[in-house]
Amino acid sequence: MNQQELIPHLFRTEFRKIAAVICKFLGIEHIELAEDIASETFLSALEIWSYKGVPENPVAWLYTVAKNKARNQITRNQLFSKKIAPEIKHSASKNTEIEIDLSEKNITDSQLQMLFALCHPAIPVEGQIGLSLRILCGFGIDEIANAFLTNKETINKRLFRAKEKLRTEKVQIAFPHTSEISNRLKTVLTTLYLLFNEGYYSETRDDVLREDLCLEAMRLTHLLVENGQTNSPEVNALLSLMCFHSSRFPARKNERGEIVLYQDQDETLWNQELIANGVYYLHQSSRGNKISKYHIEANIAYWHTIKADTKEKWENILQLYNHLLQIEYSPIAALNRTYALSKANSKEEAITEAEKLKLEGNHFYFTLLGELYADIDIKKAIHNFERAIDLAKTQTDKLFIQKKINKLKEY
Repeated sequence: MNQQELIPHLFRTEFRKIAAVICKFLGIEHIELAEDIASETFLSALEIWSYKGVPENPVAWLYTVAKNKARNQITRNQLFSKKIAPEIKHSASKNTEIEIDLSEKNITDSQLQMLFALCHPAIPVEGQIGLSLRILCGFGIDEIANAFLTNKETINKRLFRAKEKLRTEKVQIAFPHTSEISNRLKTVLTTLYLLFNEGYYSETRDDVLREDLCLEAMRLTHLLVENGQTNSPEVNALLSLMCFHSSRFPARKNERGEIVLYQDQDETLWNQELIANGVYYLHQSSRGNKISKYHIEANIAYWHTIKADTKEKWENILQLYNHLLQIEYSPIAALNRTYALSKANSKEEAITEAEKLKLEGNHFYFTLLGELYADIDIKKAIHNFERAIDLAKTQTDKLFIQKKINKLKEY
């Protein structure tokens, strides 16, 4: 990996680790400063590595520089006089070592503790999720705005208010009390679910698949599974869902980077190890007596690892969608249900159900109607695909839909 590829890669993998540890050390009221120190570390890498070359151990180099920058900040800035313990300030004044623990265990603990801190109940749920996506998962403002179906100005205001709440409530970066973990975990899982979804299908970039975001969501969810305090059935169900979806990554795009629909995918490209992991975590998720939306979605994803286009398969998927909508209604889940309905029953019945949803601001809605009408009424199919193009946000989607139209016009 050359330097041009290495620094962005390390930024994706190490920035949040450095920021989380330093923020834990300084206190969450200095969250922007922790991010600044982490950012300056990577700027130093860009400048120094350009003329001195990449060090033998670039990750260790980054951690050393980050430690030094944090120490320098503490010793020269009285901003921390109330935060840093007197004995540390005394040590700093004598130029002795200020210990910032960047061990693997503390990095892991800091990330999980930061995630729970950002999901503090004093902050509105949307602020919790937005702040977590921004600070710990590296989402841009556009991506967060898309996740919430709102605009950048609203997100910026929401994040500002959330940070202020963290300061006024003096939230600690630590695991919550055992009795609170279950409630706080719900928002943590929502955050990781949104992160994975943005990678699996991005409406903010033209990439068909952003594997880095998906892998980051899986990594953080795996940390929850490995921690005894957070290893719940619901967490296992979410990790199972992620494993099943990610198993099809190699088959989801062709050599030109274009999306390949499920029914056209080469199943020999599916990752069988990830499918096996998905089955394992799905089994682990059955330990409890509560069924969450992640349990249902993981089961739906499991059925999609069976390529055979059988009536039994689609009837099972349809019933799972019925159950999912009872647990937590979502317009997109209802739309996906209509596709399962078309496979289990008929396209005519699916069209009737889909048109009842009236999701006229969603390009997926018109894309699905175009697919359903393709064998029934070509004019209506083309009309729906054209409306889908008008609403699609990425060039990738527009080109994909245009190919559908071109194919229909050949008949």
